[in-house]
Amino acid sequence: QVQLVESGGGLVQPGGSLRLSCVVSGFSLDSGGFAWFRQAPGKRREGVGAIRSSDGSTSYADPVKGRFTISLDNAKNTVYLQLNSLEFEDTAVYTCAATDHWPPDRFDYWGQGTQVTVSS
Repeated sequence: QVQLVESGGGLVQPGGSLRLSCVVSGFSLDSGGFAWFRQAPGKRREGVGAIRSSDGSTSYADPVKGRFTISLDNAKNTVYLQLNSLEFEDTAVYTCAATDHWPPDRFDYWGQGTQVTVSS
């Protein structure tokens, strides 16, 4: 059974940082790849960025380029999302997802999400 469990969300001031974790079980971090999505209140879910397992290559949505970083730690079966220089507009529920094929046409496994709130 595949499980993805996110943590690390919270309340942070503008300009602050957070690191989100996604612990993966029942799924190899060597397979396919992973992505982070977010959904703000009243808005559609959007992709934040993705990482390919085979070579660690990453891609990011324009609003977060240069501020967010995705990484993998195979020893800990964990996918990370480092969020820096946070802005009010980054407030959302952040969810990680996994796929066993690349490039992905869909993500088959999803976590439950973790709330990030940027507020002064």
